[in-house]
This record gives sequence, C-alpha cells and structure tokens, in this order.
Amino acid sequence: MSTASASSVLLPTYARAPIALERGEGAWAITVDGQRFLDFGAGIAVNSLGHAHPHLVEALTAQAQRIWHTSNLYSMPEGEKLARRLCEATFAERVFFTNSGAEANECAIKMARKYHAAKGHPERYRIVTFEGAFHGRTLATIAAGGQQKYIDGFGPKVDGFDQVPFDDEAALKAAIGPETAALMIEPIQGEGGLRLVPMRFLKRLRELCDEHGLMLVFDEIQTGVGRTGKFFAYELNGVAPDIMSIAKGIGGGFPMGACLATEEAASGMTLGTHGTTFGGNPLAMAVGNAVLDVILAPGFLDHVQKTALRLRQSLAQLKDQHPQVIEEIRGEGLMLGLKLKTPNTDFVAQARAAGLLVVAAGDNVVRLLPPLIIGESEVAEAVARLDKAAGAVEAELARPAAE
Repeated sequence: MSTASASSVLLPTYARAPIALERGEGAWAITVDGQRFLDFGAGIAVNSLGHAHPHLVEALTAQAQRIWHTSNLYSMPEGEKLARRLCEATFAERVFFTNSGAEANECAIKMARKYHAAKGHPERYRIVTFEGAFHGRTLATIAAGGQQKYIDGFGPKVDGFDQVPFDDEAALKAAIGPETAALMIEPIQGEGGLRLVPMRFLKRLRELCDEHGLMLVFDEIQTGVGRTGKFFAYELNGVAPDIMSIAKGIGGGFPMGACLATEEAASGMTLGTHGTTFGGNPLAMAVGNAVLDVILAPGFLDHVQKTALRLRQSLAQLKDQHPQVIEEIRGEGLMLGLKLKTPNTDFVAQARAAGLLVVAAGDNVVRLLPPLIIGESEVAEAVARLDKAAGAVEAELARPAAE
C-alpha cells in the first residue's frame, strides 16, 4: 500500500498534487500553509468568476438563509427565471437542470433517443460521436466518449454509440444508418487536447442532421458560459444545435449543469420521462442567476475577448522563446492550450513549482483555463511563471548532456 493510500480513506482514483487549497481571492488560490498560486486551472474551467466572487457569495449566502432544498415536486421560481434567461440568450426553448455535466449529457442522450421513439421510431437510438471526445464518467457517457482507458474494467461497453475519427466526413457519412438518432460533439475538445472542430465540419454536421432527421447535440460543458469569448461556443460558427449540455462555468464553482433544447427536440420528454432529486435546487439556481448577472452584463464578454487576445499573443512569444518545449498554441478565448514537445505532466509540475496552477489534457497538451475575470496583470504574471516553468523543463533536458 502506498503512503497516500495508507493515510487516506478516499478512493485512490486521483493522482492528487501535494497542495491543499483552503481559500481563494479572485484568480488566486491559497493553501492551508499560506502559499499563493495563480489559478489558471479554475477547477477545470469551473470557477468562471474566480474564487469568492462577492456577487456569488452574496447570492449563495442569502439563499442559504431562506431555503436549501424543496425537490422538483414544487414550483421553483428561481429555476424558472434562470431557465428563461438561458433560453433568451441562446437557441433553446426548453431547459432541464442537473447536478453535473455527466448528468446533463445523460439527459441529452435520453432526449435524442426519446425524440425518435415518440415519433414511432424506437429503433433510432444510436449516437455518432468522435475520437478524442470526453462526455463524462457514467457508463453511458464513457461509452459516448469512447476512450478505452475509461471503459476498461467496467463490463461490456454500453450499446448505442458509434465513434468515428475527428474531422472525417467520409467516415461520418458511412456511420449514419437507419438506427442513427443523433450526432454528438464538443465544439472544442477539452480533455482531448484543445482541438477546435473546423467551422466547415460543424456546418456539415448541421446539414447531415437536417438531411437525415437527426438531432445535433453539442457538449458545451467546458466551452460554455463565456469561456470562448462568446456566451456559448456555437455562436463562433453560427451553427446551432438541437440539444446542448452545459455545466462547469454556469455554477461558478457550485455543482450544477443543464440540458438545453429546442421545443421540437424536447417534445418526447413528457411527464415522468426524466427526473432528478437535487437538480435545479434553490441554492444552485440562486448561484446560476448570479453568474449570469455578471457574464451577460454589457461589456463582460468583450473584456474576455480582449484578455484572451492579449494572453494568446503573449503565449505566441513564449513559444518562440522556448521552441524545445512548446510546439503549438491551441484553443479559443480563455480556453487555451500549449501542445508540448516534452511530457505535459512535467510541465504541470514545474508550473506549480513556479506558483501557477494549470491542467493537463490529452495529446500532450497543458490547458490554461483561468477565471474569466482576469486582466492584464494576471496575464503578465501567468506568462512570467510559464516562462519560468518552460525554462526549468529546458534545464532538465540539458542536464544529461552536461553530465
């Protein structure tokens, strides 16, 4: 038994970094022993407004003094308000609130299947997904993601998902058959390495869905709620889905998600077809509305876009300064990645040693997912710490040759 497993009764399913964060202030996270870290992981794109944002704290505190939980057996005024705001700001006409992104995706999958079943075609239940995808950790969503490392050991893969290569139209068309219900994709793959789906391919997905009567499902769990500089990433390409899962940033750190849909896509989800105990509870709804107060305020997304441009330009300079380490800059808005030539786990550790928190991703990428509230000073500080981390990695590369 390892030291970590001997000293903890938590399941050893995470390789946890040797720091314990106790509190935060904006873009800064502070450990129990007083170390300060510039947080460019933001809880994996969750803390959209940083730590202890005063408007969110006020909303949560005020709601906690009223009522925490009622269940969905009763009307939820704050939930109605948040749902209406989401619909008014997006393509959607219907909303179902969940506790997490995986549950939002479960709802999206069920909705796509039920749409066809309600129209007399229960045989149309299969969903085409794409290599490199990550849609969650439930049995259905690991099957949707298709990554073997998440599937191994959990019995037969849940049926109903057909994976095709990323950005391969011929393979996609070949996979569409009489049992196909939907196409499901992340506009930007997060866990898969900050890979942007080309605009032409997203438009082609929309065309194929319209041609074959399929549901187009966007997983915007990581890309949504201002992360790309737009409220949702689909706005970058002007390609609207029929169904969209969201989570992470919508709660600003409070666990919540949602499944958004058009009236037509949601038409099969009638009384009793789906449910949740905690989804849409008053605490979550209060925080969600507070997040939208900030994100949808005039000028906020403009600020995100300007900050993102400044960060990307600085990262391009950093790449030029460290060609042995950094291969490519990827992503959109404040969802950026460094594709590395050296192991990303080493870089993450060196960044942490430099006082910067970043997140590893697939395809040997390091993700930069800072709070959307950062400004020029945080960008400059982060780049300086990334420079230090890259320099430390280069020193390690040079060490064997020197010896």
